[in-house]
Amino acid sequence: MSLEKVMIVDDDKNICDLLRLYLEKDGYNIILSHDGEEALVKFNALKPDIVLLDVMLPGIDGWQICREIRKKSNVPIIMITAKSETFDKVLGLELGADDYIVKPFDTKEVIARIKAVARRTGKMPSKADNKELNYDKLSVNLTRYVLKVDGKVLDTPPKELELLYFLASNPNRVFTRDQLLDEVWGFEYYGDSRTIDVHIKRLREKLEGVSDKWTLKTVWGVGYKFESEEDED
Repeated sequence: MSLEKVMIVDDDKNICDLLRLYLEKDGYNIILSHDGEEALVKFNALKPDIVLLDVMLPGIDGWQICREIRKKSNVPIIMITAKSETFDKVLGLELGADDYIVKPFDTKEVIARIKAVARRTGKMPSKADNKELNYDKLSVNLTRYVLKVDGKVLDTPPKELELLYFLASNPNRVFTRDQLLDEVWGFEYYGDSRTIDVHIKRLREKLEGVSDKWTLKTVWGVGYKFESEEDED
C-alpha cells in the first residue's frame, strides 16, 4: 500500500495551507493540526503514514509530541524548525525523528523527502526480495522493518534500522559519514554528517554487549563499520 496520509502539525496556518496545496496535488491525503494536544488526538484516531511536525507549538511542543509518538509508533517523523542550530537538529534525532527541515523551506524539498519515505516503506517486497540479515543474536529485517536483538523485537525508527542494515550488509568495510548519508539518506538529504553520529549512538545503546562476535566500530578519522568475526547467515 502506498504512503497516503500525511499529517502536518504547525500553528502557522499559511504554512499548513501551502503544504496541503502542494501535497494534495501530488495525491496525498492531508491531516492538519495547529496545536500539540489536538495533534496527539488526531494521530491516535487517524493513524497517518508520516508526520511533518513543527517544533514550536502552543501547548505541547514538537519535542514532546515526538516523544509521545515514539512510545507507540515508528511512523516516520520529519521535524520542522525555524532554528538552524545544531542542538535542535541533534535533539530531534535523539528523540526519534527521522529527519528535519529548517524554515524557510522549499515545498519541493518537503515533497522529495516524503517520496523518499514512500519508496522506503510504501511497497512490501515479495518473498524473493526478502531483505533480512542474521548474525549472532541479531536479526535485521528490512522487508518488515523489524530489529531483533537476542530474540527480542526492539522498536527502532526506520533510519536507524536502514543504517544498521546497510553496515551489516557490508561487514568489516569502513564507510565515511558522507558515504553513509549518500547510501542511507539519499540525494534528497540536506543535513550534515552529525546525523550519522546520533544514529550510531542510538544503535549502540540497543546493541551494546549483545555479542562478542560483532560490533559497531568507530574508525577514528574515517567513519564507521560493522565489524564481524562471522559471515552473515
